[in-house]
Amino acid sequence: MKSDLMTLKNIGPASASQLRDVGIETAAQLRKIGALDAYRRLKHAFPRRVSLLMLYALEGALRDCHWNRLPAGVKERLRLATCANQKQAAR
Repeated sequence: MKSDLMTLKNIGPASASQLRDVGIETAAQLRKIGALDAYRRLKHAFPRRVSLLMLYALEGALRDCHWNRLPAGVKERLRLATCANQKQAAR
């Protein structure tokens, strides 16, 4: 199956490679998993190399927009979702 990840906005060779490394091979798989779960996989696999910018880039890729043009409130909602996940993991 050929990867079409780099046809998505915000996804370049390095990001596509990281996504493949965590089992996300295609744009369809990324859509099915969603930005937040894909980010969680990446953050677990590459804790020092993946930041919130990757989460925003993934969400933008799924919405077909540049990450810095996400609609108002989307970045905050995503950031809060990652914080909630970290608090649950700490328990």
